[in-house]
Amino acid sequence: MTSHTTEMKQFACILHLYSSRAYKYFRKRFPLPHPSTLTIWLSTDTASPGFSDRAFFHLQQRVESHATAYQYCSLMIESVTLRDQLEWDRATQRLAGFVDVGSGALDADEAPAASESIVLMAVGVFVPWRVPLGYFFVGWVTGHVLAQLLRQAINRLNHIGVTVLSVTSAASARGMATAKALGVLIEAGCIRCTFRHPPGSSHHIAYFFDACHLLQLLRNTFQSFGRLEFEGGAAEWRHVVALAALQQEKAVLDGNFLPSKLRKSPGCCLKVNQATQLFSDEVAEVLEHLELLGLPTFQDCRGTAKFVRLISNLFEVFSSRNRHGKGLKGPVSARTYAKVSLLLSEAKSTFVALRDSSGRRILKGRRNLGFLGFLLNAESLKWLYSNYIHFDKVPSRSLLTFVFSLDHLKVFLEILRQTYAINGNPPCVAFQAAYWKVLTSYIFRPGEQEDSLLGEASTLDESLYRRRDLTLGAIHALYHAEVTVPTDSLLCLAPSSSLSDLSNALTELPVLARGRSAASFVAEKLAAALRCGVCVMALFASKDGLLSHDLDRRIKRVDGLSSPSVCVRQIVKTSERVLRRYANVKDSLIYLKQLQLPLEKKILHELSGQSPFFPDLSNHLFDGETSVSNHYTKLLKEIVQGYLGIRAEQEQNWDLRGRSSSAVDRLTKAMTGLENPTETSGTLLDL
Repeated sequence: MTSHTTEMKQFACILHLYSSRAYKYFRKRFPLPHPSTLTIWLSTDTASPGFSDRAFFHLQQRVESHATAYQYCSLMIESVTLRDQLEWDRATQRLAGFVDVGSGALDADEAPAASESIVLMAVGVFVPWRVPLGYFFVGWVTGHVLAQLLRQAINRLNHIGVTVLSVTSAASARGMATAKALGVLIEAGCIRCTFRHPPGSSHHIAYFFDACHLLQLLRNTFQSFGRLEFEGGAAEWRHVVALAALQQEKAVLDGNFLPSKLRKSPGCCLKVNQATQLFSDEVAEVLEHLELLGLPTFQDCRGTAKFVRLISNLFEVFSSRNRHGKGLKGPVSARTYAKVSLLLSEAKSTFVALRDSSGRRILKGRRNLGFLGFLLNAESLKWLYSNYIHFDKVPSRSLLTFVFSLDHLKVFLEILRQTYAINGNPPCVAFQAAYWKVLTSYIFRPGEQEDSLLGEASTLDESLYRRRDLTLGAIHALYHAEVTVPTDSLLCLAPSSSLSDLSNALTELPVLARGRSAASFVAEKLAAALRCGVCVMALFASKDGLLSHDLDRRIKRVDGLSSPSVCVRQIVKTSERVLRRYANVKDSLIYLKQLQLPLEKKILHELSGQSPFFPDLSNHLFDGETSVSNHYTKLLKEIVQGYLGIRAEQEQNWDLRGRSSSAVDRLTKAMTGLENPTETSGTLLDL
């Protein structure tokens, strides 16, 4: 019992993961250790698969120094498909690519190759922090295997003083099997949202399905049945298709009938924003007003609007990110719980009565996982509020529900994908190297916070990208073959580029000579990097008095035929004015890259005194994790950075030489008020 061979450890760990009952049977007849010992065997202090000792040690230090902040977490699990390929690992001098659950890679000709990597992450529930706990190379995955890995992770977290309040997985057949293996019951007539851990103890853990994945399932069900009947109305898919195809409707007689967000002037034309999410208040509001306008296609669409609004509100409840959010986008607290509970009850009564066109209950059918998943999430949320938040057992009396979303883990996996930089599925060696590089580069830097693991990546951006096929543009492209540009062009795969990437990519002098403006370059470059379609639309000017932009606007932008919006031009104009005030073209602009940060602060200070920009982005103010880093402020800052990047790139192309080394000092003094800014002479060449 004191010295087990590597083969014995591998046998015990794999047997326990795939069948805990078989492990109990063998343990009665062979000298196998207690299952709790396997948690140690599944751990590693190197780059190899298993629970990362470094990650748990780092988290334990945080718990000991900030016990309250790190006491509660949400545990999530996700899989990454690997390339079935064996490679020679020069670091270990062995073949790599075999199954490895943390006790060492199998090494034999008949050993199975790994086809998936299972990644686990812990996310702070009441204080924002994220720690990836480890990964495992497996050949075939069942719900029981995932459940066993989750239980082992919970054991390890409990050992260092972290209490797991919830578990999140994808809303799939494998996720259902995982929930059932843990002891969660998900049936139409009965839902048990928690499981006990350790089994037989009094400690319960709630179970959640990922909300973005649930929206996908609801869309699929809605599209497949075409008509969903509920008490007091019916939702029809044809109304959604017709709205997505509504490019320009000249039957609008009076602008007063339009929603406030769409009201322009009497007799205006209505144009549909193809970046709008299907399940959103905007779609529900437009459908209701189109019915009031008497358009034949949209008669009797009030039931569709009601269903869309219900799903939209339900998703907002499970994706709140900002403590300053308004309404359902805010945290769940004693002040908002009554409203949230009323919505959850309404959703439950609607889903229970939901039937298809043949009168069969949806919850009893084959496409019921989306609705059952939201019902499970509702029960889990109510259980958490009643057992923790309501009785003040936790550090905070409010709860942001985005901590139960897989967006955190998806962002981390996207960072891994960018690190190994391989198209398609990565081999085991590349995934292992990328995982170790990301972990050692971010989370274990002395003095760094856990959130530096994701850098400036936003879970809101990841959520929008994951819902890119739930936009009206995606539906329009699906049903209308004449749309040749895919909807993915609205939401670029690439993450938002940094300032250096933006400036390095802009070599505009030859193009500027042909009459292109800096505002056009900034808008087009940002549009290629942004993931939010609404923000992309805000960068470009509307045409012919239309109320919003459609997919064609993005297509024209790619061809260079569109013009930047008034807000973008105003921001660039203000940036130019500030730069004229503080910069001297003769000997200062060459130092723009060194002085970019102070110049940026001056420009943003100047912009703060002007009227608000981008009125269409007001809903984005409290959508992000923090109120100071939302899409509105991010877009404003990136436009300023993009303009300064253009100017710095111009100076480099002009190859100004022989400048005085004291120029940067004089410019810095002028910007800090030590010299009179009006003393700077010279003018800048207009773009």
